[in-house]
Amino acid sequence: MVSTTALLCLLLTGLFGIIVFTAYTNKLARHSARARHAIIKNLGIPTISNPQFIGFFHPYCNAGGGGERVLWTAIAATQRTHPNCISLVYTGDVDVTKEQIIAQVEARFDIFLDPKTLHFVFLKKRRLVEDAAWPRFTLLGQSLGSMILAWEALAQVIPDLYIDSMGYAFTFHVVAWITKGSIPMGAYVHYPTISTDMLARVKARKVGHTNRGDVAGSLVLSRGKMWYYRFLMYHYSLALSRPSFIMANSSWTKNHVDAILSHSDPIINAMHFFNPLFALRLFATMFKRSKKHHTESASKKREAKIVYPPCDTREMSQFPLAKRERIILSIAQFRPEKDHPAQLRAFAQLLADHPTYTSGSSSVKLFLLGGARNADDHARVQSLRDLAEELKITPHVQFIVNASYPEMLGWLAMASIGLSTMVDEHFGINVVEFMAAGVIPVTHASGGPLHDIVVPLDGEATGFHALDPQSFANAMHTVLSMDESEEQAMRVRARTWAISAFAEERFVEGWEAAWKGWVQ
Repeated sequence: MVSTTALLCLLLTGLFGIIVFTAYTNKLARHSARARHAIIKNLGIPTISNPQFIGFFHPYCNAGGGGERVLWTAIAATQRTHPNCISLVYTGDVDVTKEQIIAQVEARFDIFLDPKTLHFVFLKKRRLVEDAAWPRFTLLGQSLGSMILAWEALAQVIPDLYIDSMGYAFTFHVVAWITKGSIPMGAYVHYPTISTDMLARVKARKVGHTNRGDVAGSLVLSRGKMWYYRFLMYHYSLALSRPSFIMANSSWTKNHVDAILSHSDPIINAMHFFNPLFALRLFATMFKRSKKHHTESASKKREAKIVYPPCDTREMSQFPLAKRERIILSIAQFRPEKDHPAQLRAFAQLLADHPTYTSGSSSVKLFLLGGARNADDHARVQSLRDLAEELKITPHVQFIVNASYPEMLGWLAMASIGLSTMVDEHFGINVVEFMAAGVIPVTHASGGPLHDIVVPLDGEATGFHALDPQSFANAMHTVLSMDESEEQAMRVRARTWAISAFAEERFVEGWEAAWKGWVQ
């Protein structure tokens, strides 16, 4: 039994913590007001206009991937439709300037930004959300790291609307605590931090990107990881319940987000509720969202809205479809989940099955084009080069790292096949780009490419799906051996679908509809 004295001490400690934290957040609010005034003055905006600040939490805004295209397209649209708003980008790209980032966005995505309503808040603790910082319990470590990074962000300037555009849902807790729930929050979810698929993979002891072989092979380790994942899923669900609106980039992502929002785990819930630190729970309740927001959320079932990512199909749709070179093209950042080794193994299988593809007029080349964000990514590229050497396919493979947008367009205009091997790819802007450019896609049979993108048009195929090196090799051979008329018809179908479903205009419409009413 807890004594009355101990209980009183615990309550007083909690009360003291609330008082101290309230004083601290009030201090942050005053500092933010001064910072906002300085930003307005620095941008040359009349203070009488009283602009609203929209904060985008995107620690890797200069990475040049599909997630960054979403960010910059959204900001460019915001600048056009909400000229009285200032876009704040919270980023860890401290090694570049505002001018360099804007130039990179133009070069990589052909997106033009107005520097007069754009401000960058540079964060020094980005290493805390990187894999290397958390060799064990990576997801938990990165989630905690994102909270520290969000604290650093809002300690500099607090926005009027906070949007996480990169998938750091645990930052919503920090924003709610610091602002006492006074500002609305939104999320654009590219990929859930943890999903029911991941839990199922661990439960089935199946080896995968998120479940190492040594863990899958051990009953004890698998059970331990299952409890770890259940703990994370429970708290991820709590974090995702905070935003006022949630956008998902595909039906696959929406289905997972909706499942997470309605997730229930009685055992973890009991452990969360019946713990001795009830003073901390009391502390947390002091900083829930405002009554208005809470009432709005409680009055209807929470669910995500599908807003497909933008693809600038205009220039790609002008590429000629005929006389393509025998090039297999991969466009994906050099990150583990993209599974580039599977691409090399599938290509090696293709060459082993069809030796004629190694020389002469029938020769086929694989080009891997992608962004490398940091030293880990560059090391990953080297390991891929080593694997190509081991597979004896080096003469037929070329790596193109951190290519410019015009260079990427050049390869899209030449290639015959677009290769994507990521399992449960949340969407796949690269696949849309393949199709818009007239490149026939061969993708993994899962996620967005399976359910949203490479789907039949008028009952006819727009590409191929595969599951393993052999089926990928078979699909690529099918494309390479098509007769000209059949190949041309598939390229036309792929392009037609990509333009109609995933043009930039569709994204802008969905983006504006999702957060309508949260800014003036």
